[in-house]
Amino acid sequence: MIIEFNLPTNLTLLRIALIPLLTVVFYLPWAYSNVACMLIFLAAGITDWLDGYLARKMQLETPFGAFLDPVADKLMVAMVLVLIVQQQGSPYLAIPAAVIIGREITIASLREWMAEIGQRAQVKVSQLGKWKTSAQMLAIGMLLYRDDLLGIPINYCGYGLLYIAATLTLWSMINYLRAAMAVLSAK
Repeated sequence: MIIEFNLPTNLTLLRIALIPLLTVVFYLPWAYSNVACMLIFLAAGITDWLDGYLARKMQLETPFGAFLDPVADKLMVAMVLVLIVQQQGSPYLAIPAAVIIGREITIASLREWMAEIGQRAQVKVSQLGKWKTSAQMLAIGMLLYRDDLLGIPINYCGYGLLYIAATLTLWSMINYLRAAMAVLSAK
């Protein structure tokens, strides 16, 4: 199999390359490192949307790109959640972060397994998964930013959104597991 490096795939690789950059900036003793981290995370989110859009629009979808895109997403989310939990050291943050990371590992494994038995379509991304991702990305952006903005407690809003994301995460995981069980029960 030949791996093609086209514009969408390169954007996905850029997203992976942003992970160590975000990590270094996160630990810099600089008053604006939180803003810089939030902007790096935002740039990663834009590349996530853009690589998929361009792959479909320019008909550049490849098996390697289809594999790499969700890997990049999960790496970024898991790494940033670990950084945030380490920084804020709260069990109220660690619990939804663990739920989100655990779900990502479970569903990635489930999708791989379902693909092996020719049933990958049964666990494709759903609208609920897209809502979960939106809440999760917004929550993470707020938790990276941390500071109040115009009197709005952004960090607390991030906590609330992370709990919403964790709830949607569990809900979508249950739906994926039900779909997989239905296929397996039918066999």
